[in-house]
Amino acid sequence: MKIRKLAQFICLVSASYIAPTLLSGGQFNQVMAAQEAGAKASVKVPAMRNRVYAQLARAQKLADEGDKIAGFEVLDEVKDRIDSLNSYEKAMLWNFYGFMYYGNDDVAMAIDSFENVVAQEAIPASLRLSTLYSLAQLAMQQQDYKKSLVFLNQWRELNGKALTSTQQVLFAQVYYQDKQYPQALSHIELAIDEVTAKGDIPKENWLILQRACFYELKQPEQVTKVMEALVRYYDKPAYWLQLGGMYAEIGQEDKQLAVMEAAWQAGYIEKSSDIISLAQLYLYHNVPFKAAILLEEAFEQGKVAPETKYLSMQAQAFIAAKEDDRAIPVLIAASKTSDNGEFDSQLAQSYLNTDKWQLAINSAETALKRGGVERMGNVYLVLGMAHFNLKNFEESLSAFEQALSFPKASKMASQWTKYVEREKTYQLQLAMTRK
Repeated sequence: MKIRKLAQFICLVSASYIAPTLLSGGQFNQVMAAQEAGAKASVKVPAMRNRVYAQLARAQKLADEGDKIAGFEVLDEVKDRIDSLNSYEKAMLWNFYGFMYYGNDDVAMAIDSFENVVAQEAIPASLRLSTLYSLAQLAMQQQDYKKSLVFLNQWRELNGKALTSTQQVLFAQVYYQDKQYPQALSHIELAIDEVTAKGDIPKENWLILQRACFYELKQPEQVTKVMEALVRYYDKPAYWLQLGGMYAEIGQEDKQLAVMEAAWQAGYIEKSSDIISLAQLYLYHNVPFKAAILLEEAFEQGKVAPETKYLSMQAQAFIAAKEDDRAIPVLIAASKTSDNGEFDSQLAQSYLNTDKWQLAINSAETALKRGGVERMGNVYLVLGMAHFNLKNFEESLSAFEQALSFPKASKMASQWTKYVEREKTYQLQLAMTRK
C-alpha cells in the first residue's frame, strides 16, 4: 500500500528515526521508546502519555487494515483535544496525518501536516531532520522549487554533516529546476567527484543533469566532455549521435566524422536523416567514395528511400571519386524520376568520361530536349567533344558554336573550335594525300 512506500520515502536521512505509521503492536512500542530515548539525548522532549499513544496506535492498526476513513476519524478525535497535547504529542499527531494524506495521494495536505510537525519546538532532532528532508522532496514533487530549497537548507543547517552524493544530487535537481544553474552545477559536480574518487561510475542521470547545466550555461566544450563520458560509460546510440553533433558545434569536424563513422559501423545509425548527415560529412571531408557506398548500402537496406535528391548525391559522390561507371546506373535511375534534363546532362558527362561517345551524344541531346539544365553550355561542350571523338567534325563545330553563347562555356568552346578546325583541315589534307 502507498503508506508503506512512504515509510521508505520519509526515512532517508536519519537511521535512528523510524516512521511509526507502519508499525503495530510491540514494534510500535519499541519505536516510541527509542524516539523518546533519542529525544532526551538531544533536546528535552516531553513524554507521550498513554492515552495519546493508545489512540495513535489504534489509528495505526486501522491504517494497517486498510480502513483509512476510520483511521482519520481516530486522528480527528485526538486533534479535537489538541490544546491539551504537549509538543511531542502534537508532532506525532501531525506526523500520522502526513502519512495518511500522502497515502491518499493528497500531497498538498501531506505538506501542510509535515510543516505542522516541524513547527513544534520540543521534538526529537531526528524527527525534525527526516521531516524537513521529506518536505523538500514533497515540495519538489509539487514543483514548488523555491519552497523545496527552503526546506533543504533548513535541513542542511540542522544536520551539520557533509552531504552524501545522493543528497548533493537532490540539491542539484532542485537548483536546476529553479533555474539556478551555477549552484546546480556545483552540487552535481561534487556528487560526481565523490563517486569517481572511489573508482565508481557516476549514475547516468547525474551526467545528464551535469550536461543540462552546462548547456544552460552555454558552455558547449563542457557539454562535449560530458557527452564523451556518457558514451564511455553507457554506450547508447543516442549519445554517440549527440556527441557527433557537439563536435560539429565546437568546430571539431574530424572528431565528428570519426564518431559518426564508428556509430554507423556499430549499427547505431538507423534514421534516414542521420545517414544523410554522415554522407554529407564524407563529402565535406573529401572522401566521396565512402559517401557513395554508404548511400548504396542504405538504399539496399531500406534505411533511405532512393529519392531523386539522394540519388543525385550518390551519383555526384561516385563522380567525385572518379567512379563514373558506378555513377552511370544511378544517374539513369535518377533521370527516370526527374521532370527535366539535369540528370541526362550529368549522364552525358559520365559517358564522355568513360569513352562512350555515342551514348554521351544521346544523353546530351535528351538533356537539350527536356530542358531545365543548370549549365546548358556544358551540355553543348560534351556534345561537341563526343562528336569530335567520332570524327563528326561538322556536328562538333556546330555544338561548340552553340556553347559560345554561354559565358561560362565560351572560353573552352573557342579553344575546342580552333582545335577541331585544325584537326578537320589535317584530316582533309591526309585524305587528299592518300588519294
